[in-house]
Amino acid sequence: MSDDPLPPPPSTPAPGRATARTAAVIPAAGRGVRLGPGAPKALRALGGTPMLIHAIRAMAASRAVSLVVVVAPPDGAAEVRTLLDSHALPERTDFLVVPGGGSRQESVRLGLEALPPGYDIVLVHDAARPLVPVDTVDAVIEAVRDGAVAVVPALPLADTVKQVEPAGAPGEPERVVATPDRSLLRAVQTPQGFDRATLVRAHETVTDDVTDDASMVEQLGPTVVTVPGHEEAFKVTRPLDLVLAEAVLARRRLNDGF
Repeated sequence: MSDDPLPPPPSTPAPGRATARTAAVIPAAGRGVRLGPGAPKALRALGGTPMLIHAIRAMAASRAVSLVVVVAPPDGAAEVRTLLDSHALPERTDFLVVPGGGSRQESVRLGLEALPPGYDIVLVHDAARPLVPVDTVDAVIEAVRDGAVAVVPALPLADTVKQVEPAGAPGEPERVVATPDRSLLRAVQTPQGFDRATLVRAHETVTDDVTDDASMVEQLGPTVVTVPGHEEAFKVTRPLDLVLAEAVLARRRLNDGF
């Protein structure tokens, strides 16, 4: 029998995690072709203000977030810096703009590499989720501070889900092969929160093309946990999403003075 001390249980916060500083990385290098031609998706206007600015303000609204790293299009870092300078942002939060890569995964990695020392909790947030409430941001950070190494906000599914055999061509009928139990499924949102060292190791190790950073951590083995998401943290991907986002923003301005 070994005399080595047992490792702390997963629920035990890492030393210093309860007071760790938090940075947010916002990959905003994509073109967003499903929204149609024009400016990159993150720079599309929402209520007269670029979605990226809304997303930055959403992260900075949390008093726990002291740095926001914006990963710009590879040839658009200067434009994004000018954009940030032209909009009011919280003075207590620092902002950094770095050029991104050819994929979301590469852009997040470049954002991580730009983080200075001293930030042990990292949020990764989609610029296309401009209206995430600060309570959701704080809940993710709190779960990481409590000891989780990877946290995602998530919502139960409202629709029945079918697993299909993909068609040979777009528009062709697809054969249904299974109906998963939707009570076991969740729709995942951002910001996703991580212990910095764990996320860095995931980006150094996982080379598969993935759709979110939590799935990279899953491949390493550590447990990923969820916290309740919010219906207003939806992703603006298609023109109808932009209409809905405008409606949400208008309601906030009317009711809350947002």
